Amino acid sequence: MAFPHRPDAPELPDFSMLKRLARDQLIYLLEQQHEVDKLYKVESKPAVSSSEQLCFLVRPRIKNMRYIANLVNADKLAGRTRKYKVIFSPQKFYACEMVLEEEGIYGDVSCDEWAFSLLPLDVDLLSMELPEFFRDYFLEGDQRWINTVAQALHLLSTLYGPFPNCYGIGRCAKMSYELWRKLEDEEDGETKGRRPEIGHIFLLDRDMDFVTALCSQVVYEGLVDDTFRIKCGSVDFGPEVTSSDKSLKVLLNAEDKVFNEIRNEHFSNVFGFLSQKARNLQAQYDRRRGMDIKQMKNFVSQELKGLKQEHRLLSLHIGACESIMKKKTKQDFQELIKTEHALLEGFNIRESTSYIEEHIDRQVSPIESLRLMCLLSITENGLIPKDYRSLKTQYLQSYGPEHLLTFSNLRRAGLLTEQAPGDTLTAVESKVSKLVTDKAAGKITDAFSSLAKRSNFRAISKKLNLIPRVDGEYDLKVPRDMAYVFSGAYVPLSCRIIEQVLERRSWQGLDEVVRLLNCSELAFTDMTKEDKASSESLRLILVVFLGGCTFSEISALRFLGREKGYRFIFLTTAVTNSARLMEAMSEVKA
Repeated sequence: MAFPHRPDAPELPDFSMLKRLARDQLIYLLEQQHEVDKLYKVESKPAVSSSEQLCFLVRPRIKNMRYIANLVNADKLAGRTRKYKVIFSPQKFYACEMVLEEEGIYGDVSCDEWAFSLLPLDVDLLSMELPEFFRDYFLEGDQRWINTVAQALHLLSTLYGPFPNCYGIGRCAKMSYELWRKLEDEEDGETKGRRPEIGHIFLLDRDMDFVTALCSQVVYEGLVDDTFRIKCGSVDFGPEVTSSDKSLKVLLNAEDKVFNEIRNEHFSNVFGFLSQKARNLQAQYDRRRGMDIKQMKNFVSQELKGLKQEHRLLSLHIGACESIMKKKTKQDFQELIKTEHALLEGFNIRESTSYIEEHIDRQVSPIESLRLMCLLSITENGLIPKDYRSLKTQYLQSYGPEHLLTFSNLRRAGLLTEQAPGDTLTAVESKVSKLVTDKAAGKITDAFSSLAKRSNFRAISKKLNLIPRVDGEYDLKVPRDMAYVFSGAYVPLSCRIIEQVLERRSWQGLDEVVRLLNCSELAFTDMTKEDKASSESLRLILVVFLGGCTFSEISALRFLGREKGYRFIFLTTAVTNSARLMEAMSEVKA
C-alpha cells in the first residue's frame, strides 16, 4: 500500500535544502578553516596516519573523548607533535571538554561545532539520529538534548515559515517548545511576514505511549527494522537475502519503487503483491519477442535499465520476506502476537503470564522476555507484587544476576513497576474516575501522586476506543482504520491522540485523557491567526516524536493522512522499536 494521496493532498516541502546547508557548513569547517584532507572513523583501534594534523568529527560522547585522549597521549609518549581538531556534531558539551581536561590534553586540541541536527531519511521523514536521547532524558533526566531539539525546530521555522498551530503533550515536549519559542523571540525578524508552509506542529513525548513501541511490528517496514535493523535509512541484507556470498547495503526510501509500494502494507499482503509484481515484470520482458530492430533499440535504450533495476529490487525484497518468514516461524510468531493481543485487550492475563514465564525458562531472548514483562506491566498498571517477584526471580536465574540493575532502570522509567497494596486496576480506575468527575471539589487529591509513573492504559484505551470492536474478521487488505498496523487489534495511542487533537484543533474535550496520562499541566496549544496560512499548508502536519518513533506509527499516520486529506511529516530523535527501547534501559550490553 503506497497510500496514493488524494488529488487535493498538499505537496511536501523539499528537504534537500537541509542537506545542502549541512554539507556546505561541513566543507567550510574542514577545508577552509582546518585544511583537512582525510577523515578517520573513531573506533576502538587507533587511527594510523602520517598527517601532521588530525581532525575528528564526533558525537559529543564521553567514550569518543577517551578515544581521542588515548591517541593524543600515545603521540606524546612517542615524542610526536601534531595539531588536533575535534568537531562536535550537533553541538559541543561542557562534559566533553571536562573529560579532555581530566585526561590532560585540553590545551593540545581545539574544538568546533557542526550544527547538523536534521537528517532527511525520506521525503516525509527527518531524524536527529540521537538514539541516546531516550535513555538520557527518560531514564537519567538529562536535559542536554533539549537545546538541540529547539535549535532543529528553529531551523525548520526559519526555512519553511512559522507554524500557525502548535500542540504538544509531555514534560520534554513543553520544555522543547518553550526554549524554541525563546529562540524565535530573540530572532523575531527571520520568520516575520513569511507565509507558512506547514500548518500544524505536534510535539509528543515517548513516555506518553510506551505500549505502541513495545508491540511487535507487522507492517513490512517495521518487520524489516525488527529483523535486520534499519540504520540511517539503510539496511544490510545478508547472504540469506541476497542469495550470494556477499552482504548488500540497501537504501530504503521512496526512491525504491518496490519498497515504496509495500512499506506500509501488513505483512500478510506483501507476498501476494510481490508475486503479482514479478508476473507484471516478466510480461514486460516478454514484449521483446515480437519486436523489430527499431523497437528493440528503443526498448534497450529506454526501458531495459529500469526493468533490470526493478528486478534486482524485487529479488531483494522477496529474499527479505522469505528470511523474515523463516525467523518468525522459528520463533512461533503467531503465538507471540496472540499473547500481545490478549495483553492489550486485558483477557487471559494468567495464560499470558504463563507464556512469559515459559519464554524466560526457555531462554528465548533476554530482550524479548523483558519486552513482554514490560507490556504486561503497563497494560495492567503494574504487576501484582507476587507476579513481579516471581517473574523477576525467574528472569535473573535464567539470564543472570547482572541484569539486576536493568530492573531498577525499568522501574524508574515506569516500564516495569509493582502495584502498591490496594492498587489493583479497579482501585486505580476508581481513584481516577473520582478525581476527574469531582469537578466541584476542584482540588488535587493524593490519587495522582500514588499513580506516578503508572500508565492507566486500560482506562485510556476505553476513553479513546483503542481496541476496535469488529464483527467477523478484520479485513487487512482493505483496512478501515489505523488498527491495521497491529492486525486490527489496537490503534496506536500516540496516533489516536494526534487524530483527536487535530479534529478538535485543541485539547478541549480530552481533559480526562490528559489527566489519565498524568499530564494535566503538560498539554499545550498555541494558535496564531491563520490569515497568512493557505488551505494547503493547513493540511500539512509536522509530528515531532521526542524519544523515538516506530515505523508502525509512521505507517498509521500515513494511513490517517490518506483518509483525512492530510500529509504528515515526521521528525524524530531516532527511529526506534521494542528491542532498541529495551537495550537503552539495559545495563548488560549485547
